[in-house]
Amino acid sequence: MSAERKDPVDAIIDQWAAVRPDLDTAAMEVFGRIFRLSRAMGDRMEKAYERFGISRGEFDVLATLRRSGEPYTLSPRQLSATLMLTTGGMTGRLDKLERAGLLRRSPDPHDRRGLQVTLSDEGLRLIDEAVGAGLEEQTDALSALDDEQAGRLADLLRELLRGTAK
Repeated sequence: MSAERKDPVDAIIDQWAAVRPDLDTAAMEVFGRIFRLSRAMGDRMEKAYERFGISRGEFDVLATLRRSGEPYTLSPRQLSATLMLTTGGMTGRLDKLERAGLLRRSPDPHDRRGLQVTLSDEGLRLIDEAVGAGLEEQTDALSALDDEQAGRLADLLRELLRGTAK
């Protein structure tokens, strides 16, 4: 591989090869890049959502409500399960989003002990803009690949994800 095509993961692999030539580092090459991509894209997404006054975690709450379809209502428990958050972590996010007027909590008419979380009109407007901004960032990053490469990568990552979700 030419020097200009090497990335930081290649440098790590080369270092391991020098000190531990017995190691098979093929998995490290894949997952090292996945971890670095995740961190880099996480930072880019955080910046994309920042201009809307929300964090990635808050985006996730609003996006989950939006994807649920009209009337954009879920219980806090459904949100927690979908986002793999504790109820305490979810409460903090909901508090902030409710104070910002992006959602509202109301009693569940079918369960006197339960609550419903509903996207407000302002929340709907904001999430529709924010999801567009996030997709622009992702599309820009993916432009390093042509459509066929991007499709192959998506297929390979799907298979890898299936294989690791045991």
